[in-house]
Amino acid sequence: MSTSTTRSANRFRARATAGLTALLLPLAAMVGLASPAQAAEATATYTKTQDWGTGFEGKWTVKNTGTSSISSWTVEWDFPSGTSVTSAWDADVSSSGNHWTAKNKSWNGTLAPGASVSFGFNGTGSGSPSGCTLNGASCDGGPSVPGDEPPSAPGTPTASNVTNTSLTLSWGAATDDKGIKNYDVYRGTTKIATVTGRTYADSGLTAGTAYGYSVKARDTADQVGPSSGTLTVTTTGGTTPSPGDKVKLGYFTEWGVYGRNYHVKNLVTSGTAAKITHINYAFGNVQNGKCTIGDSYADYEKAYTAADSVDGVADTWDQPLRGSFNQLRKLKQKYPDIKILWSFGGWTWSGGFGQAVQNPAAFAQSCYDLVEDPRWADVFDGIDLDWEYPNACGLSCDTSGAAAFKNMMQAMRAKFGTNNLVTAAITADGSNGGKLDAADYAGAAQYIDFYNVMTYDYFGAFDADGPTAPHSPLTSYSGIPTEGFNSDAAIQKLKGKGVPGSKLNLGIGFYGRGWTGVTQATPGGTATGPAPGTYEQGIEDYKVLKSSCPATGTIAGTAYAKCGSNWWSYDTPSTIAGKMSYVKNQGLRGAFYWEFSGDTADGELAAAVSNGLG
Repeated sequence: MSTSTTRSANRFRARATAGLTALLLPLAAMVGLASPAQAAEATATYTKTQDWGTGFEGKWTVKNTGTSSISSWTVEWDFPSGTSVTSAWDADVSSSGNHWTAKNKSWNGTLAPGASVSFGFNGTGSGSPSGCTLNGASCDGGPSVPGDEPPSAPGTPTASNVTNTSLTLSWGAATDDKGIKNYDVYRGTTKIATVTGRTYADSGLTAGTAYGYSVKARDTADQVGPSSGTLTVTTTGGTTPSPGDKVKLGYFTEWGVYGRNYHVKNLVTSGTAAKITHINYAFGNVQNGKCTIGDSYADYEKAYTAADSVDGVADTWDQPLRGSFNQLRKLKQKYPDIKILWSFGGWTWSGGFGQAVQNPAAFAQSCYDLVEDPRWADVFDGIDLDWEYPNACGLSCDTSGAAAFKNMMQAMRAKFGTNNLVTAAITADGSNGGKLDAADYAGAAQYIDFYNVMTYDYFGAFDADGPTAPHSPLTSYSGIPTEGFNSDAAIQKLKGKGVPGSKLNLGIGFYGRGWTGVTQATPGGTATGPAPGTYEQGIEDYKVLKSSCPATGTIAGTAYAKCGSNWWSYDTPSTIAGKMSYVKNQGLRGAFYWEFSGDTADGELAAAVSNGLG
């Protein structure tokens, strides 16, 4: 989407890092610093807190679960070849080959019963730690027996008897010189069962939802071995709309949780959650040929209080997933029919697509790996690609060629399969030789579930002196500044290229665009610059404009208003009703809007979309 250059605000949080410090003690001496009695009463938990494609940030949390104090701690683990620590803080970290050791600092080694401490590091590579020990014992609190190796990893699970709400897992046996006692079964990062056999029936699942499963083995000494590979399986059923159902989709922006103070819970309190079919979570980034995290703090680190949480339950410090992702998970539990897609790119972050599409299969694989990460695989039902614009200019200019977009969507569909949604937000430039003619949108349509046609931002104070014009005209009108810059022109051009209406969603802006220095009440007047806006000049939320500058007229199916020397155009419940009639008359798939936080506290624009589509 391209409504604001402030989208990049608050995306990143500064991280302080310390230099990598080598340990001077030999490994045997470090293990001897803590007794087995101490080790059996403590745990160490790993979390990847950030991933920026070329590297990541990891965190270990050591907790004293016993009844006596621990005077020191040493955490050891193995990384696969190609994954390593580059810098660390709050612990002294060293390595021997692929084996890594972290020892407490002088000031954080003592842990009272129930106390915990964390240390972090930056790394390269994509591997996960295995074979973790804490003071020589299992990191999950189990004992370590001198001379007795922990069990091997079990085989990657397979699934059978998959239904809407249940499935059966099975896996290959782990090996151990003293014998296997049982297996721990994980859904995502949560242990859901311990079983003596090599099968487990999971139930109470959500239809049409992807889940990630892995297994760890315990030996007769209760030592825990490394994790199996992860299986991602999608339950049957769900409510993915059939071609005849109307899509009612809204964008949720990750940065909205900051200055806008808009959270997933607002979808519930406004009544909007009951009036939508889909949510696009915006945005993930595109860097170095890969899909990457946009803002890890907003996405999955931010802790929510009970008052701000969807279900009234506060986040805990040690839960594996927090932030908006966890709130979206809770929203799906309350509204299981909502489908959630992770949208990548956008106005600010589209510059990476050109490199990514040089190897579409690798790009698709990276996106799949991120969307289907076991920590949040159950949250997302697919992927949305917001490339602004293939083989044309947006914030930057792309020269990938007309076929690049089709090749990208073909690779995405091949990787994500038919059980996931694959969609794209696309230009609405209906002019002759414009952006819709620059890429093969018709050829790509066979691989997508639907296009979100961005039928807004046609005109605005980026042309500082005007002429004033509605930023989201449904049709052309006498005096329109640019022919082909209207919703109907874009829809008809796409249909003319062979894209069926059942794959097109009409875009609605939950904001207005405005000028100042305007003397003419009707469209077409001159201006001196952008009107003041809360977050950006020339842009304002509908919830503000409806009171500060009420509509004084309509043109081309969109409202406009003049108040003082300011002139604004925006959609109202009345104009949205007219646009939804257009959607139905044209046989379109539905409508979408940018974005939730621009609506009123009681969600009146979302209600207008829902009511208009039935």
